Amino acid sequence: NLIDEIATLGGVEIIDLKGRYEGTIVDQAPDPDLYRRVADAFPGTLIEDPALTPETESALGPSGLARVSWDAPIHSLADVAAQPAPAAAVNVKPSRIGSVAELLRIYESLAQARIPMYGGGQMELGPGRGHIQLLASLFHPHGPNDVAPTPYNLPSLPETLPPSPIPVSAGGGFSWEM
Repeated sequence: NLIDEIATLGGVEIIDLKGRYEGTIVDQAPDPDLYRRVADAFPGTLIEDPALTPETESALGPSGLARVSWDAPIHSLADVAAQPAPAAAVNVKPSRIGSVAELLRIYESLAQARIPMYGGGQMELGPGRGHIQLLASLFHPHGPNDVAPTPYNLPSLPETLPPSPIPVSAGGGFSWEM
């Protein structure tokens, strides 16, 4: 089956179950069978946004629940604590958070609690894409970030693609040499 084929390839760090989305085109109803298959096939992988019900919690089992990461429901620091299971990691999306002050509160609190972070975009264009790349490089450069340069998200990939936008600092400040 497809899940097993993908698992044999390796390299999957996060499986987004889209169970916490509401009123969008990506909403996914809770599916205990799918959750069980994913948890079993990808034992070291984060399980993002499961819709937790007694049936899906049972399907994930204790090891699956310990790997839950949150994305869609996170709009503020209060939302992190309000989730139905503790976060093993948090997908911090600046465009969803809103203010810079609240974003910095989230970064600081998660860092103090030693909760891993990673970043994802919401198809930001122009300067916004650069902003999420810069934030990822500052606050979670080693996370499984999904902030690739725009050409990586095109329906057909160009012949050459730009390198990672998460640079290693060549010095101090807010600039890097690529």
